[in-house]
Formats: sequence, structure tokens, C-alpha cells
Amino acid sequence: MATTSSWWRRARRWPGTVWGSSLPLRVIVTTLVASILVLALGAWMILWQATSGIVSGKTQLCADEAGSALTRMQDQLRDADLRSTSLLERLQQLANEANSQAGAQYQLVIEGLVAGFSSRGISADSVPGSLRDTVKANPDAVDVLWHAPTTVVYTAPGTPDDPGIAFGGTLHAPTGQGYAVYFVFPLSQEAATVAVLRGAVLSTVTVLIAALALIAYAVSRQFSRPVRLASEVAGQIAAGDFERRLPVKGTDDLASLATSMNNMAGELATQIARLEDLSRVQQRFVSDVSHELRTPLTTVRMASEVLYSLREDFSPTASRTVELLQAEIDRFSTLLADLLEISRFDAGAALLSLEEVDVVEVVRAEVAELDLLSTGMGTPLVLHASPRIVAEIDVRRVRRVLRNLMTNAIEHGERRPIDIDLAADEHAVAVSVRDRGVGFAPEQAQLVFQRFWRADPSRQRTVGGTGLGLAIALEDARLHGGWLQAWGRPGRGAVFRLTLPLHPGDPLRTSPLPLRPADRSGTQATSGEEAT
Repeated sequence: MATTSSWWRRARRWPGTVWGSSLPLRVIVTTLVASILVLALGAWMILWQATSGIVSGKTQLCADEAGSALTRMQDQLRDADLRSTSLLERLQQLANEANSQAGAQYQLVIEGLVAGFSSRGISADSVPGSLRDTVKANPDAVDVLWHAPTTVVYTAPGTPDDPGIAFGGTLHAPTGQGYAVYFVFPLSQEAATVAVLRGAVLSTVTVLIAALALIAYAVSRQFSRPVRLASEVAGQIAAGDFERRLPVKGTDDLASLATSMNNMAGELATQIARLEDLSRVQQRFVSDVSHELRTPLTTVRMASEVLYSLREDFSPTASRTVELLQAEIDRFSTLLADLLEISRFDAGAALLSLEEVDVVEVVRAEVAELDLLSTGMGTPLVLHASPRIVAEIDVRRVRRVLRNLMTNAIEHGERRPIDIDLAADEHAVAVSVRDRGVGFAPEQAQLVFQRFWRADPSRQRTVGGTGLGLAIALEDARLHGGWLQAWGRPGRGAVFRLTLPLHPGDPLRTSPLPLRPADRSGTQATSGEEAT
């Protein structure tokens, strides 16, 4: 059921995906839709005007013919000698004569008060009821005709019906009686003409649509190909190929775009080369200064240790000064060591010293080493781990990462317990350090790993630190092929999660531990709030 639902969602999104991913498709479809609407409107207007003209002309001719026939029949009936023949027989004769004179132009239907006469070959049903009602409602009208569209119904079996038009009037007998007379004109030839015209219009419209599709495709190719080429070149430039350029042809807008992109690529290459030179100079400067400071720092440290060992013999003020000097020299030594480590990462000279160890014991050893500090700060470290997790890691670097994360949690934990969770699956091992202190905003989840970055610059450090700890921890995690991720909320604390592959080179897909914290009862937050 879940697979079917997923397939249905993908199928519903597929048209939108295709539509949004192809500029030529949008151009061709938009052009065709607009062209079809315009052509359909034009074809309808042509057919409507042609049909109206044909029907109108035919109606006028039929009206003239029917009026002449009605006048002639009226004159003949008025001059008829009804002593030698009956009125009905005379009406029959008139009908026969009219049909003979009409040929195939029309058929005659006469309805009388006593009997009805129908012309040969068609049914009286060929006269529409609306026309019958109109003629009956005007029995005294003389030489007046009404007309209505109709369907000519033939009496011969298997003969298809034809569209037609019927005219009706009243034939007045000398006796004063009135007889309804109807002239039924087939419009088969006109219908055939309209059908031929309709076919010609539809064929023309079809050919025009096909031609417009080809034209739209050709036009879309003219500008989509340069745009696609510009996209490919931009991607190659973004990937670091700064020598790639767009060909410039002509002087139109596309040529201007290609020239601008080429200029941009040249300026970008120049600026990146300048920044790379500056970065190399800066990294070299940091590395050289750090190395050069080690010798004088060692001398100063030796002198400080001598003074520190003799501080009992000094006055209280001098003794306190010696203690502060020793503390700052220790802090400076730590900063210098961190700078040297950062310079190794920048130079790509950092290497791993892997060994297969029990990660649980590594974490437990680091917790024990920081127990005195956490107890003094009133922030207990609580370890939640399985009995044994074996992985190939650089123990020194992993312990440094853990030390930085735990020290950072103690620094910002607001004297609340710190949970340290440890878990593993078949591919990875993860350690998360969760405090319940000041936390940080979600958008700062990446900033915390920047060098010398502090969420609150006014906040005083209570356990030292150089501002490089998390930056070095992130580099140590990357050196292992792992992740170091952060989650935080103001007032709710923070979580730092270290995820490492069990074996070097194994790709990481997921972490055994969630990033967003869960309470100890197991209620897990949604992954949508994870910040990496």
C-alpha cells in the first residue's frame, strides 16, 4: 500500500517536474496552445460565415421559387372549373404539376380540411411542427410564406435523410376553404459543400499546427541551445575550471550574455587566485609564527615554572602575580598548540594514527578525566552506553573531540546534568553530548564550528578555551570521514553529535543517534528540526 501511494505521488508530480525542467517544452506547448486557440477561433469564424452565406443565399432562392409556385397554383385554382372536376382532384392535379415543374428542387405537401395530399417520395413528417402551427395560426394570409429548417424524411427504405428548409403558406379555394401548402427544399448539395469546406479548413488548421510546432521547436532551439551551453559552462566554472569560456557569435543579446559571462569568469578566476594567494600567505604566516613562538615560549615557561615553584617565598601580591603568569602561559601554550594543529589542517598535513579500540572505554576514560572539572562546576556527566563498541579510530584525535565537546557543555550547561549517549549500528558509531544550558539559535548551528566564534561575546569563559576547539573537532571528524553536527535552541540547551565510520573509508549514510534530543522516556523529536 505504501509503495502504491509513493508511486502515485511520484506520478502526480511527474508532469510538473517535466514542465519545470524543460524550457523548449514550455515554449513549444505554450506556442501550440495559443496557436490552436487562435486557429480554432479563425476556423470557426470562417465556417460560420461560409455556412451562413450558403444557407442565406439558398434560403432566398428557395423563397423566390416557393413564392412563384404558390402564386401560380393560386391563380390556377382560382380559374379552375369545379363543375367538371372536384376540388380535391384539382388540388391533386396542381400538386402533380408543381412537382413536375420543380423537378428535384423541392417537394410539395398539401394539407386540407377533408383530405391530405403528400408529394411523392417524402413523408409529411418533413414539415416541422413549428411551421405547421404558424401556417394554421394565419389561415387568411395571402401570398405570404413562412419558413423553418427541417429534415427531409424520404419514404424509400434505406434512403438517408437530408437537411432541408421548408416554406409554408395558405392556398385559398374558390369555395372559401384554405389549404396549407408546404414546399420542402433539400439542402444536400449545400450540406456537401459545407462538409468539403469544413474538411478543407480542418486540414489547413492541422497543417498549420504542425508547421507552427516545427517553427516553435526551431525557435526554441535557437535560444535554448545557448542557454544550455551557458548553464554547462557556468557549472564547469563553478567546479573550478576557470579557463572555460562561452563562444561569442554576433552582436545580439545572447552574444552580450556570453561576453558578460566570460568577463565574469575572468574576474572570478583573478579574485579566487588572489584569495588563494592571500590564504596561503595567511596560513604560512600562522604556521611560521606558531613555530617561531615555540622556542621563546619554552624559555618563558621554564622561567615561569621556576618562579611558580618559589612562590611560597614571595609576598602575597608577588605570589598571586606568579600564579596568574603561570595560568596565562598555560593558556598561551594551549592556543599555540591549537594554532599549530589548525595550520596542519590548512596545509593538508594532518594524518590519522588508526587503531582498533573499544570506543566505550575511550569515552569513559575522557569522562573520568573531566569528572573533577564537572564536579567542581556542579555539572555532572552522565554516560549512557552499551557494554562494548569496537571501531578503528585515532584515539588521540577522538579524545580531543570528546574533550572539546564535554568542556563546551560544562561551560554552557548552567549547572545541569549533561547526558553523553553512545550507540552504534553495522556501519557507524555515534557519540552525542547534550547539555541543558543556554543553547543557541537554529541558524547558528553552523557558526559554532567557525574559528573564534562565540554566540555571546559578553559571556565570560569559566573553563578557559581558545575559541578553536570546535573548529579543530570538526576537522578531526572530517579527517575520519565522519560528521560533527550541532542542534540547539535558546534556553533548551544544545546537542553535539559525533558520527564516525566503524572502519576507515566506509561511507556514512545515517547516524545511530538522533540529533535533536529525546527525553529519557524515549519520546523522540521529529527529524525536521535537525541542524547540520
